[in-house]
Order: sequence, then structure tokens, then C-alpha cells
Amino acid sequence: MPNKLILFIDDKNLYNGARRAFFSRIDPHFYGQIKPIELGNLICSRASNVPRKLHQVRIYTGLPDSSKEPKTYAAHSGQCASWVRAGVEVITRILRYPQDWPSSKPQQKGVDVALAVDFVALAIDGEYDVGVIAATDTDLKPALEYVRRKCNDRCQIEVAAWRSLQARSRLSITSPNPWCHWLYRTDYDAVADLVDYNIR
Repeated sequence: MPNKLILFIDDKNLYNGARRAFFSRIDPHFYGQIKPIELGNLICSRASNVPRKLHQVRIYTGLPDSSKEPKTYAAHSGQCASWVRAGVEVITRILRYPQDWPSSKPQQKGVDVALAVDFVALAIDGEYDVGVIAATDTDLKPALEYVRRKCNDRCQIEVAAWRSLQARSRLSITSPNPWCHWLYRTDYDAVADLVDYNIR
């Protein structure tokens, strides 16, 4: 029987990572977007001793305040809706707006915590045989360490990260380090979402 794989994606972290790895600031804003299910299937297809089946893709994202940024809210809601239609589990947290907004940008708060909690809880509940975190945020290290320590006999932890001359960072923990699915430009092109949700 194939191992059940769940992919956990920090949306903003993965998007910004793709931008740094493959694009410039003048490229269209939708360069860096991905189709989460396609990314999950790509990771499942990678060589492994035991076959894997994509059980779930979970994406964690900050949601703009509809009263403060109605256009941005509408665009992001459209993107989230497309993920849901594709079968993705979408977990949102409202962005936090500083007092001097819009001079200062809104901040994504609680997204990494939500991802970390679910990564641990679903491992304890036996919901996955392989859990893959697609992010480079070091705040997620404790979740990886906990699952490695407590659930190593029944589940495997891995990470995914973009790779180019400009991007070589990945989530790492003390030995043994989790396997990293390095994602190159050809991988990005295979899972790219080039829809401009601002004009839908």
C-alpha cells in the first residue's frame, strides 16, 4: 500500500522564495504563484523505495482585510477559491495591519504557528506516513524536531525548497537532517499558476 503524503505549504514563504530564486522585481507579480496540487503530485512522483500517494495538500496563507484592502482581498479570495476547487485544504489568518498602515505593509501573523501545530497534530493522529513542509521559515524547526523525536517510528519528515544560483536555503535540523526536495526552475515551470487574480 502506498504511503500517505501530506504537503504543508506556507504560501507567502514559498511564493517569495520562487521570486528570489527565478525572477526579478520587474517581473509580473503572478510569477512565483504555484498550483498546490500539481506541486504535491510532483513531490510524490520523486523516487522513493515505497510508493507514495498524495493524501492532502494544505496551504497556509494570510488574508487581507476586506475593509482595508478590498481589491487585494478579492484577488486573494479568488486565488483561495481556485485552490479549494482543486481539492486543497486552505487555512487562512487575517493579516495584521500596523498603526501607520498604509505607510507600513500589513504583516502575516499566525500562519507559521498554524502550520506547525497541524504538522505535529496530524503526525500524532497518524494522518500521514510522509509529511513534507514547503517553506524555509526557521520558526518551523521545532515542529520538525518534535515529529522526528516523537513519531519517527511511524512517519517520515521531509522538506521542499527552491534551488537556483540565488536560492539555496532550506529547513534543516540536527542530524539526521530531513530529506530535501530541491525544486529547480523546470519544476517551477511544471507547477506554475500564471493567472492574474487581480483582473478576474
